[in-house]
Amino acid sequence: MSERTSPIVTGLREQDLAGYQRVAAAARAELQRDPHRPQYHFTPPANWMNDPNGLIQWNGRYHLFYQHHPHGPLWAEMHWGHAVSDDLLHWQDLPAALAPTPDTCDRDGIFSGCTVDDGGTPTILYTGVDGPNQAVCVATGDDALLRWTKDPANPVVPQGPPDLDLLRTADCTHFRDPSVWWEGDRWQMLVGSGIRGAGGTVLRYSSPDLRHWTFEGPLLIGDEHAHDPVWTGSMWECPQLFPLADRHVLMISVWHEGRTHYPAAMIGIYADGRFVPESAAVLDAGSHYAPQTILDDRGRRLLIGWLREQRSREAQALSGWNGVMSIPWVLSLGADRRLRYAPASELAALRHAHQRVEKQILPADQDLLFPDLGGDVIELSAELAPEGANALGLVVRRTPDGTEETRIVYEPARCCIFVDRTRSSLDDRGDTTRHEAHLQLHAGEPLRLRVFLDRSVLELVANERLILSERIYPTREASQEVGIFASGGPARLLALDHWAMRSIW
Repeated sequence: MSERTSPIVTGLREQDLAGYQRVAAAARAELQRDPHRPQYHFTPPANWMNDPNGLIQWNGRYHLFYQHHPHGPLWAEMHWGHAVSDDLLHWQDLPAALAPTPDTCDRDGIFSGCTVDDGGTPTILYTGVDGPNQAVCVATGDDALLRWTKDPANPVVPQGPPDLDLLRTADCTHFRDPSVWWEGDRWQMLVGSGIRGAGGTVLRYSSPDLRHWTFEGPLLIGDEHAHDPVWTGSMWECPQLFPLADRHVLMISVWHEGRTHYPAAMIGIYADGRFVPESAAVLDAGSHYAPQTILDDRGRRLLIGWLREQRSREAQALSGWNGVMSIPWVLSLGADRRLRYAPASELAALRHAHQRVEKQILPADQDLLFPDLGGDVIELSAELAPEGANALGLVVRRTPDGTEETRIVYEPARCCIFVDRTRSSLDDRGDTTRHEAHLQLHAGEPLRLRVFLDRSVLELVANERLILSERIYPTREASQEVGIFASGGPARLLALDHWAMRSIW
């Protein structure tokens, strides 16, 4: 058989798994001493991680693949890392599923994609990178999802449609991140791209067998110059279309001029191969990017995304690891046909040492601190009534002298919420950019916050209507205090619950 048609197999045999996991466990143990290393968010054993890939529930177990550079903490030579979980909390490290193969269409990287069940055969569709070329490729796995065979026919879609003026930059033509589902009697696929002068786009294909694809046209084209209601840049990465209640959600991640910006979600009507958006919103304005969802066997639409580091390249290189996965979020649609977010119920199993602060008035311009509720691996749930306050919220990771602190701030008059990181760290290598999200409370509605604080990770959900994720890097061991505040007028604390959270490792 010629080199062109010889199957290429990646991954490890099951009998070799124990040796790999000993090495992975040793790498994890070495990095546990890092005070910024999360304890209940998924991280790779070491080195670089970005987009979640190929989320699938197979034989009842959750499989998470992810963009991974196994040889260093900075982006290079993408592989597909792999982990498996029975409960969405505790993950078992598995060997990389896919790696670049020299002298093939994926020699320069295995970029993002998806995993589907093709009549009992686990099948990955991924982006193969060869110099400036990005193409759709296929690999099939064994029942343990440990050994993967690349299809000899790769690439199955060698390039984007030639009659469209796809976005090209100095290093590539942008055509990547296939997302596939079965519809009617055919497979459907979306591929992220952009059209020069028009904006981001997702290209739709169909196939009877995952190998022979017909281009059906753009599902939707954006406008890189539009900022109302949501600016979506020149290229859309990691597209995914899925049903939710009586609508469909088109989820994209906004790329523009070499920079990743934020994920966005459009809600609308999908029928006959066309998607008509009715609303659009930024999914998370902070560190979250490239989310992917699955429908699990409990009927939940689960979302997991990549939480980017927000510190200098030098600090990233020195740390030995890079990138965190978000907690799993459960998506639903509200009566207003806008997204609602709830943390997966499994997270409650990590809670212990519960404490509650009862109702009380928050005096204006005075922090109310709770030293007994401190910590850097915790969950908080708070209800606050703004009353006459111009701003109110929570303080976390505070030192007793206030030299380091992070504030979660809600401003009622501007209907906005943000994380103030200007004093999060005495190390100036951390990002302090403010990312604001819109939240308008209804008459009489309190501000309800759920906060998942995990060393350098801060994820919050506000009134189930928005999520906001940031990264913080305090330098002082004493940066542990928790408090609440109101500015410009009094507010009321209705309830504050605190849990310490157990490590998943």
